[in-house]
Amino acid sequence: MKKHILLLLLICTNTIIAQHDSIPKTKETDSTKPESKFDKFNKKAEAFFKKFPVPIYSHNPEAGNIYGFTKFNLLALSKKDTISKPSKLSEVFTLSSKGRINASISTELIFKENDRVVIAYINYQKQPDYIFGIGNDVKREDVEEIQLERIKFFATYMFRFNKYYYVGVPINFSSYYHIETEPDSFLIQDNVTGLDGGVSLGTGLAFSYDSRDNRYNPQEGAYIMTYIITNPKFLGSTYQFSRYEIDARKYFNPWLNHIVAIQATTSNTPGNTPFYELSMLGSDSQMRGYFRGAYRDHVLVDSQVEYRAPIWNIFGAAAWIGTGRVASGYEELSLDGWKLSYGAGLRIKVDSKNNTNLRIDFGFGPHNISGIYFGFAEAF
Repeated sequence: MKKHILLLLLICTNTIIAQHDSIPKTKETDSTKPESKFDKFNKKAEAFFKKFPVPIYSHNPEAGNIYGFTKFNLLALSKKDTISKPSKLSEVFTLSSKGRINASISTELIFKENDRVVIAYINYQKQPDYIFGIGNDVKREDVEEIQLERIKFFATYMFRFNKYYYVGVPINFSSYYHIETEPDSFLIQDNVTGLDGGVSLGTGLAFSYDSRDNRYNPQEGAYIMTYIITNPKFLGSTYQFSRYEIDARKYFNPWLNHIVAIQATTSNTPGNTPFYELSMLGSDSQMRGYFRGAYRDHVLVDSQVEYRAPIWNIFGAAAWIGTGRVASGYEELSLDGWKLSYGAGLRIKVDSKNNTNLRIDFGFGPHNISGIYFGFAEAF
């Protein structure tokens, strides 16, 4: 899920003013030197982020300009539990210049000394969805606008059974309705599954390995999450299909606070899968620059490498390169047709206690693919 241009400008302006004060004039130690104007301002900024919703802005060619508010907090669920990592609560509401409405609440609750984890979100969207077609070889100039509304709820309750290993039960519910297309849409001509909307209700198993030192700004460790979810008709699903996902990440700390992060993901949606539940390329965290779902099919494979470096005080920077593609099945994957994603971004620490950043990313791809993204915590 973003972002605070006004506060960013204030911070950057104050940086110039405060630089002289932030340079030690004597050989004072860090513990004895006076607090600079910048440090005082930063404390106030952190307090603002913790208490108030933040205005946000982002942009991509398909959705247009996106405006809204977001709220992000890391918190301890119990004062008695000093071992569990901090939990997350995040809310966002946005409107776009092309008619999109998005409202979400998401959470990661960690309790019982890290033995239990609940990952959940609820989301409402009313939007024009943009789709180039189904498959990896579709053309951007064939983009179609599809109006739809969606309510989605997803939750996973995870139990730790070993130091770094968890198992859990996911629950998936989504309802798509008010779907409208152009009379000559390929969805109508090809009688694509999902034109009438419908309900998906499913469950299954989730497995994870998590040795990260920080869930929201990892410096080292690894993370693997696997979902196996089926949406059978006897549970109430309109269409019977399944979803399999693997998300693998590894973090390296080669020197000081410089981080190299690597991620590889894949998903497969076999069965009578509606077009709005297919595997989709692009998002604010994977294949940044690509509008989510413009490329879609049953199978998705993507990967990325990101370099994160400190700049000064609360400021840092990141740069990444990634690649991905979709296909009708794993047997259809080839060395051709891989999409390229690359970009860079700014990091601003907004929670010193939990070492968590506000990120501002500029993502690009060939043929004028681009996107601007604001978010709390790292992309992965």
